[in-house]
Amino acid sequence: MKRTTDPSPPVAPAFMDQGSTMVADRRAGGFSLVPTRVFFTKGVGSHRDELRSFELALKDAGIEKLNLVHVSSIFPPKCKIIPKDEGVKLIAPGSIAFCVMARLASNEMRRLIAASIGCAIPADKSTYGYLSEHHSYGQTDEFAGDFAEDMAASMLASTLGVEFDETANWDEKEQVFKISGEIIRTFNVTQSAVISTKGWTTVLASAVFLF
Repeated sequence: MKRTTDPSPPVAPAFMDQGSTMVADRRAGGFSLVPTRVFFTKGVGSHRDELRSFELALKDAGIEKLNLVHVSSIFPPKCKIIPKDEGVKLIAPGSIAFCVMARLASNEMRRLIAASIGCAIPADKSTYGYLSEHHSYGQTDEFAGDFAEDMAASMLASTLGVEFDETANWDEKEQVFKISGEIIRTFNVTQSAVISTKGWTTVLASAVFLF
C-alpha cells in the first residue's frame, strides 16, 4: 500500500464449509456473505479508447481477469488485510469478485487526475470499519489520499461516537482519533496520473474482498 503521502446462534445455517474461508448464514430469512480477507490495489492505463484505458488500468492493478461487482464501503469485522500479490493468486480467472472502487477517466490532455480508497479500522476487531472512494481532478496523490483517508476516518468516528470538529483539517482530526483510542489504523491507496497524449487515461484504486 502506498501513502503519498450477537450472542444468539444462527437460526438455520445455509451452509458452513469448513474446508474453505467462505461462511454463509441464513438468519431470519436473509442471506449473509461476510468477507474474511481483503487486498488493496491501484492502476493506471492509457489508450485512444476509454474502455481500453480502463482495461489497461485493471491489468496494471492485477485484477483484469475478474468479474468485478462494485459494493458500498463497509470494512467487515475481523477482516484480514493481505498483500495484493497473495490476493490475486487466490481468485481464479472469471471469478465474481466484490470490490470497493474509485475510478476516473479523462481525455483532457495534460490534466492531473486521481483515484483513492481510504480505510479506517476500529480498535475493536468485532466492529466494522469504513472504506471511502474519492476521485478528483487537479489533486496530487498526497492530497487525494489524505482526503479519502479523512472521509473514512470521519465516518467511523461518527459511528463510534467520537467527538471531533468536522471543519478541522485532516492532521488535527487524525490526532483526535488517535487519542480517542477507538480507531487503530487509517491509510489510503491512491493512484494519480497526467492525461497521456495517447487519448484516454484511467486511474483506479480498489479494495477487493475474498471469502
